[in-house]
Amino acid sequence: MKLAKCDRREFLKSVGWGAAAVSLPMCTSVLHSAEMDAGEKPNIVFILADDMGYGDLGCQNPESKIPTPCLDGLAAQGMRFTDAHSSAALCTPTRYGIVTGRYNWRTRLKIGVIGGYSRNLIDPKRTTVASFLKQRGYNTACIGKWHLGFLWPSPTAETYGGDYKNGTDNWHDVPVPPDEHLIDYSKPLRNGPTDLGFDYYFGISSSLDIPPYFYIENDHTVGIPNTVRAFHPNKPGPSRTDFTAENVMPTLTQKAVQYINKADKTKPFFLYFPLTAPHYPIVPVKKFHAMSEAGKYGDFVCQVDFTVGEVLKALKENGMEDNTLVIFTSDNGPEFERITHEYPTQFGHYSNRPLRGRKRATWDGGHRVPFIASWPGKIKPGTTSDEIICLTDLFATCAAVVGTKKLPADVAEDSYNILPAMLGEKLDKPIREATIHHSGAGKFSIRQGKWKCILCQGGGDKYVPVPYDPKKPKGQLYNLEEDIGEKNNLWEKHPEIVKRLTAILEKYKAQGYSRPM
Repeated sequence: MKLAKCDRREFLKSVGWGAAAVSLPMCTSVLHSAEMDAGEKPNIVFILADDMGYGDLGCQNPESKIPTPCLDGLAAQGMRFTDAHSSAALCTPTRYGIVTGRYNWRTRLKIGVIGGYSRNLIDPKRTTVASFLKQRGYNTACIGKWHLGFLWPSPTAETYGGDYKNGTDNWHDVPVPPDEHLIDYSKPLRNGPTDLGFDYYFGISSSLDIPPYFYIENDHTVGIPNTVRAFHPNKPGPSRTDFTAENVMPTLTQKAVQYINKADKTKPFFLYFPLTAPHYPIVPVKKFHAMSEAGKYGDFVCQVDFTVGEVLKALKENGMEDNTLVIFTSDNGPEFERITHEYPTQFGHYSNRPLRGRKRATWDGGHRVPFIASWPGKIKPGTTSDEIICLTDLFATCAAVVGTKKLPADVAEDSYNILPAMLGEKLDKPIREATIHHSGAGKFSIRQGKWKCILCQGGGDKYVPVPYDPKKPKGQLYNLEEDIGEKNNLWEKHPEIVKRLTAILEKYKAQGYSRPM
């Protein structure tokens, strides 16, 4: 079945939902943060899509060829942020920022992402959003794509990290660890989710195009690898004969629903649910084939939408929907040339409409992401916010939700509380002074209000290098209020703005934090 328009009822029926699941609860009042009772702590569900475009959702792009009725319904129930950003244009750095509330470039990860066998990027002594909430009475779980490293049980796990020469942990530049055959898969993995504040973990080490290819539950692999697979032709790795790429999303969805169904009703829970889709390999299960009019990628987005619907359905069936803050977003923009360039020609679907660039780029197409927040009775339904926010802001926002007014100086250094914007409070000034973005090649940009300053020529994408041209401006400056597509470079016209924004960036780098202390 193909749906050019997002007919929510027909879509839900087509994938097995009954009519009762169609209705979503509506908000009846707005509760301001100053009135919140810190003792009434809500459940928090943070769903992170992988490589999903800003223009994929019907509620954001009326011309989308992909039906997203569950996400459109979530937006109708809550608030959609139109100017939300990941801290980086890649998987690992964004995840680091979400879990720690800190920019990734403050770590050893200066470019690229880490590998499936890389050592942990998060210092086990660092407070995470999970450990913070756990200390405040929450049960905590992470289900899905981790991609932040483990300390694997092997002789050289303590030292292996990637590219030793420049201190980064960039899997693109280095082979699989030479001692991979020495890993003892019967022993626990250390410094993973369960050592960083999560009571429960189930998922995969990194992406489905990066070895290894098997599930991990808590601190052990689910079975011992007994075969070799490659979901990317150049990246074979240890796997299990019962592990398939197509079954990962259904398995993760089932695990998330089971977690909600079994949740202790006497305690609040925090569920971090980082999906593996619609990231490559694009493997929608059969019932989603031809669901969209945007090829297999569009069908995979339909599956993401269905997964979100299953989570919402579980919350409703367990009587939790009215006391749960649900956030949906993506880790960065869409990946492939055929999605961002060929798809408009072939299908008339613009995954990044109306933005420039794609994953890895410091242009907005690399890091401006869909962001929907729903909390019945607290967030006014059907609202939008143009407040500039960043995914690092999850930490400080969760702290505000549970009544913590001030975070320690060495915790969540780049996280701002966006709860006032969610609750529709009148703001005297922007929540963020400025926001730093980081490209796949480690290039910086800084955003403040309508101005965005990019400190390189081109998009800062490692795979689309732009040779330096001394005849052109050495950087880029855009007025996003007038030029959201970043076409008119004002670098030479407004040197005073370039100087001011660059000074803020350098201040943030030097002082080790960006939020008010």
